[in-house]
Amino acid sequence: MAAKGGLGGKGLTALFTDNEENVKVEVKDMPTVEIPISEIDRNPNQPRKTFTDESLKEMASSISVYGVLQPLLLVKEPNGRYLIVAGERRFRAATIAGLKKVPAIIREFTDQQIQEISLIENLHREDLNAIEAAEGMRELMENHGLTQEEVALRIGKSRPYVTNTLRLLQLPSEVTEMVRKGELSPGHARALISIDDKEYLVNLAKQATDNKLTVREIENRVRLYFTRKAIPDGPRKTREMSVELKEMVNDMKRIFATKVKILGNDKKGRIIIDYFNEDDIDRIHALIQILKLNEKL
Repeated sequence: MAAKGGLGGKGLTALFTDNEENVKVEVKDMPTVEIPISEIDRNPNQPRKTFTDESLKEMASSISVYGVLQPLLLVKEPNGRYLIVAGERRFRAATIAGLKKVPAIIREFTDQQIQEISLIENLHREDLNAIEAAEGMRELMENHGLTQEEVALRIGKSRPYVTNTLRLLQLPSEVTEMVRKGELSPGHARALISIDDKEYLVNLAKQATDNKLTVREIENRVRLYFTRKAIPDGPRKTREMSVELKEMVNDMKRIFATKVKILGNDKKGRIIIDYFNEDDIDRIHALIQILKLNEKL
């Protein structure tokens, strides 16, 4: 494949100018050809894993009447077959509709570009659930050595969007599966991230879905969890750390969005702030700079 390097989000907007599933897009200098469906392969690294039967049948019904109005984007493989870069949902629906050929644009891309374009297409059409989006971003970072800032630039999203989406992968698998299935919203899930008790976190996530709790209600329960956790067990005379000190640590956890622990008591000890990647350090540094600025005022 001749093309090299990544593609910026802006450079791909010509490919994905619509949010509709089957709308014709005019792309200059990209001739459309008819390719037999039998010669097309799905992309095993497609970030979108969930395709509902109902939505595919609806699109297949539209395709039966109007055909595939937006071409698939394909690359030609060394074996002579074609790999889907963008348009797998249209491909599946066209197969259901019984089409023998589909319109396609054939381009040359690197593996990194294929991964970027597949992620961009789904994000721009809001086809991905938050966990699929996070996994796609993580794969770009792990497979191609990109930073969160570089991922944000390539997919046309903000750095905070990328950071907040990736943070969802810190949740237990039971909770990420609930987000993947659409049972729990990303907002609900993000409100749970600071909880360090896995069993309580999973139970609270289930309560959110069973009782249809709002994000604000979840946030209140998380605050209550940390308030209760800050109250020491046993007689007052055995307490080594005040409630105020524990509440301060819990505030730091929420503000720094990472794990914070304290060793010692009110008179002497250490506060340990964990970081798990370069972006955690950047976020903590930015908060410290804000404090320094306020100190000068």
